[in-house]
Amino acid sequence: MHQSYIPTEVLDRVAWMRGGHHKIIVDPARTAHVVVDLQVGFMGKGALLEMPIARGIVENVNRVSRALRSTGGTIAYLQFKFDSDEPHHWGSHYDRMTPDAVERMRAAFTVGAEQHALWSGLDVQPEDLIVSKTRWSAFIPGTCDLDSLLKARGIDTLIVTGTTTNCCCESTMRDAMQMGYHVLFVQDGNATRGDVVHNASLANMVLFGDVVTADETIARIETGRHSEAA
Repeated sequence: MHQSYIPTEVLDRVAWMRGGHHKIIVDPARTAHVVVDLQVGFMGKGALLEMPIARGIVENVNRVSRALRSTGGTIAYLQFKFDSDEPHHWGSHYDRMTPDAVERMRAAFTVGAEQHALWSGLDVQPEDLIVSKTRWSAFIPGTCDLDSLLKARGIDTLIVTGTTTNCCCESTMRDAMQMGYHVLFVQDGNATRGDVVHNASLANMVLFGDVVTADETIARIETGRHSEAA
């Protein structure tokens, strides 16, 4: 797992911009845990886009899911997919790749491929949402229907975990916040290639929500549960 660190001056600057430290309050019934791309293609040994550190975050991801699920919250698992027939071709990405590189992505991440599957260690339950997406962010128009699924459930707060910290997870959080969601980004529930890259992303994410540990996330869920019962 990463050794997470955010410079004090970064936290202080964000607090100054906001006029103080204002924690996001979690109402479990209106909260979704969005688990980003924890698939065999990122998690498996020897997989196309193997992210070894990601295997170490699964326990924290599952802990958050169980805590939120037990309080009536929503769990949504995202799966990156390659779709050559999608209406809006992602030319700015795929057209810069060689035919061999594109074929590797197609073989790994087409729906039904072994590497497209969710990681077997995840605590996936029948009531959870499973959503395939074609872009790094889950909120880019046309990538998937996550936003409409969440809005239909009255969700206004997200908890983001997954891989990679600085790509799909960061992209999803940035767009979610700018679409009006409150977002908690779990620092020990995200993974990428090395602490330097991970921590650089965390320093950005404090502008878009609360960067918290899995323990803090669960504590806020429990606080929300007790507030609802009061």
